[in-house]
Amino acid sequence: MYTATGIKDKDDFFDEFTPLVKRIAYHMMAKLPASVQVDDLIQAGMIGLLDAVTRYEGSYGRQFESYAAQRIRGSILDELREADWLPRSIRKKMRQIELAVTRLEQLNGCAPSEQELADELQISLDEYHSTLQSARGAQLIYYEDFQQEDEEPFLDRLMVDDGSNPLDRLVDESLRKSLVDAIENLPPREKLVMGMHYEQEMNLREIGEVLGVSESRVCQLHTQAIARLRSRLRNP
Repeated sequence: MYTATGIKDKDDFFDEFTPLVKRIAYHMMAKLPASVQVDDLIQAGMIGLLDAVTRYEGSYGRQFESYAAQRIRGSILDELREADWLPRSIRKKMRQIELAVTRLEQLNGCAPSEQELADELQISLDEYHSTLQSARGAQLIYYEDFQQEDEEPFLDRLMVDDGSNPLDRLVDESLRKSLVDAIENLPPREKLVMGMHYEQEMNLREIGEVLGVSESRVCQLHTQAIARLRSRLRNP
């Protein structure tokens, strides 16, 4: 598995770490719309693995695996950004849900139920659930949030003055506290889903088994939780 100079052959790295690419791709796929093909994620991840093998200069082992995982995730994220995998129409519907959350929380002083949100949006509960399902893969911060295409860019509220850098604000202590508080105020089941998914790194199917619900239902709860969090961050 090593060359005459004692350096591991690159082809051997691909054989050894291809399972890592697939594992990362399938984990990220759980957060994405059904329209995204996992084979496309794996292909992008393999490009990241090639980049890692080419660039890495340290000793091989666990350190290389951690480095490779970062490059693989980064390559997949780059592919997703370029593909614009969440349609603008779905983003618009999610924005409407965020606004409905804000209105009802201000009116009633508590987190609105799914039925209340559906009523506020003047759609049936089934249609509301379908919207959440369509928005599978909704994120707290979008790549597009750093751009000025919206009439009210999401990150504008995170900038204290014209010279502020929103990237700096994302790591600011006050923003972290706002996010922690927002998560603490999520409805219990949505809070549980977020904890299992992001802290314990469980996929949606595994969470569904714990909660005794379908994977699609977990997806809906996750999307709804993201809408609530974005609403809170827009209106601290």
